[in-house]
Amino acid sequence: MNADTPDADTPRADTPHADTSRSGTPHAGTAHDGTPAPGRVVLLTASHRVAPGLLSWPAWRTLHAADRVLCADDGHPQLPYLREAGVTVEIAAPAAEELVAACAPGRTVVVLATGEGDRALTDGLARMAGSGRVAMPDLELLPGSYDLPGARLLDLVEVMDRIRRECPWSSRQTHQGLAKYGIEEAYELVEAIEDGDRDELREELGDVLLQVVFHARIAEEHEEEPFSVDDVAGTIVEKLIHRHPHVFGDARAETPEEVKEHWLRTKAVEKRRASVTDGVPLGQPGLALAAKLASRVRTAGLEVTPPSGDGVGYELLALAVRAEAAGVDPEAALRAAGRAYRDAIRAAEGRGATG
Repeated sequence: MNADTPDADTPRADTPHADTSRSGTPHAGTAHDGTPAPGRVVLLTASHRVAPGLLSWPAWRTLHAADRVLCADDGHPQLPYLREAGVTVEIAAPAAEELVAACAPGRTVVVLATGEGDRALTDGLARMAGSGRVAMPDLELLPGSYDLPGARLLDLVEVMDRIRRECPWSSRQTHQGLAKYGIEEAYELVEAIEDGDRDELREELGDVLLQVVFHARIAEEHEEEPFSVDDVAGTIVEKLIHRHPHVFGDARAETPEEVKEHWLRTKAVEKRRASVTDGVPLGQPGLALAAKLASRVRTAGLEVTPPSGDGVGYELLALAVRAEAAGVDPEAALRAAGRAYRDAIRAAEGRGATG
C-alpha cells in the first residue's frame, strides 16, 4: 500500500455506505435485515515527506469518529498531534483475526500505518477475506496526506546527508575533488540528450542532480561561510523570478527574443560587468568558447572582426563564429561529425576482422 498517490478506486471516509448514527459522524451501522454490520477497518497512511499533523479533513473526521485508534509504533511522529487534537491512540499491534473481532458489531477501528509498513497485518486480512469463511468488515485504505510535486527531492537530501556522515569515501570528498565528476556528468547528460534515450536521460539528470546536492551538503560544513541545499534552491528561485518579469511582474514579452532580451538586460544590471566577456568560462571546450564569445558580441551589437593568423586554431575560430551567426552550435556539430567518424571506424574494424 502506497500513500504517495491516491487511488481513484479507494473508498474515502465520507463514502455513502457509512451511516451517521453517532452524532452525525460516519459509522458502520446495521445491515438491511437488522443484523449488526461487520464493522470497518481503516488503514490510515501519511507521507513522511509532509509535516506530522498535516492531515486531510477526511482523515481527521475518521479519527474522531472511530471507536478505536491503534498504532504499533509508540514513537510514531503523528502521535503527539493526534493526542493534542483529543484522539485517543492505543499502542497495539493486533493480528488480523484480533482486528476483525474488534470491529464487531458495527465498530470502526483505525490503524495508523507505521513507517515500516504493516505487511503482516494486511496480508493476514487478505487471507481471511480470500477464504470466504469469515464475515469481513469493510476494509479501507485512507491516505491522510499526499506528496507534493518534488517531494522525492527531500528523500535525496536525506540520503545524501546519511551518506556524507557514514560513507568512508563520501565523507572525505571536497568541492575540488568532486569538480571533475561534475564535468563528466554534464557531458554524459549531453550524450543522453543527443542519443534520444529517455531512460538514459532520466538517469543522467539524476547524476547531475546528485552533484548539486553533494556539493551543497559539503558546503554546510564550511566553518566561515556555510550554506545548504535550501540556500542553493532559494538563490535560483529568486534569480528566476527576478529575470522573468514578464511572468512574475508587469513586463511584457511575446517572443523568445524578447524574453532573452529581458534576461540579458536584467543579468547585466545584476552582475555590473565591465565587459561582455565577463562571466564566460575560459576552461570550456574551444569551439564552445569561441561560439559563446561570438554570441556575446552579436547580442551586444558590437562590430568585432575575429583575429586572423596562421594555424588551425584561427581557422576553427572563424568556423565557430560563422556557425554561431548561422544559429548552429559548433560544439554539437563537431560532436555529431565525430560520432559519424566513430561509426565509420567501427565499420572499418568490422570489415578488417571479417576480411
